Amino acid sequence: MRPVPQSESLSERVERLELPFNEYGVDPYGISKKHLKLALEFFAFLYRNYFRVRCTGVQHIPKKGRGMLVGNHSGGVAVDGMMVLTSTMLEMDPPRLAQGMVERFIHKFPVASLWASRTGQFTGLPEHAVRLLEDDRLLMIFPEGARGTAKLYPDRYSLVDFGTGFIRLALQTRSPIIPFAFLGGGAAIPTITNAYALGKLLGMPYIPLTPYLLPLPLPVGLEIHYGEPLVFEGTGDEEDHVIQGYVDQVKARIQRLIEDNRAERNLRRTRRLLP
Repeated sequence: MRPVPQSESLSERVERLELPFNEYGVDPYGISKKHLKLALEFFAFLYRNYFRVRCTGVQHIPKKGRGMLVGNHSGGVAVDGMMVLTSTMLEMDPPRLAQGMVERFIHKFPVASLWASRTGQFTGLPEHAVRLLEDDRLLMIFPEGARGTAKLYPDRYSLVDFGTGFIRLALQTRSPIIPFAFLGGGAAIPTITNAYALGKLLGMPYIPLTPYLLPLPLPVGLEIHYGEPLVFEGTGDEEDHVIQGYVDQVKARIQRLIEDNRAERNLRRTRRLLP
């Protein structure tokens, strides 16, 4: 893959997105160049300077056409989704916009809902996902759902049960699955417990609590590792046991990416500590 031009501005990268923007800078889904540029300024600062994200394997993401980025949730808030989105914007040439399926509760917060939709992040309804993929978009999915972000610090490298809908979606739309591992989120937001009652009161699934109380991310180095694409044959109407078998294969691949790169991460830390 050709190196990303270092002199290119963030605004220029948004302009190079191969999306059908109209004369007002808005695409058919309501994605706005203006909002993307502002969001990318903030996300890029976090990516490059605060979290110092290390990203590998972007060559496995298709430069054109549909694809599903499927990975593990890590951290009590959506830091993983923001950084994955930023990786495809900063590390790929040409840049691509990863569009995620957000939880429905976000629509209870008008400002967050507006910014989510203006940057291409939509409610996780099956019809939205099918339409995006049939329009050859890049879809970002976390099959663990909200249970994944609820993982406590000791379980930060584990995987909870995956939903099966993403496999049926991939089969129905003939989309390749690009597995990825997201490392460091559990250390950036070290959740010691989740306040479910408080979350319900605020219209959210839960509020993660850390040793310093608020779920504000620490400046911990994060990593994103993309693996080789997985392609499954079928129509999406297969028996549940067949679908579950495909889910297990994807989950095993993500777990392997986590463990392999976790070992390398620990080795790099050890080397830095050696005299």
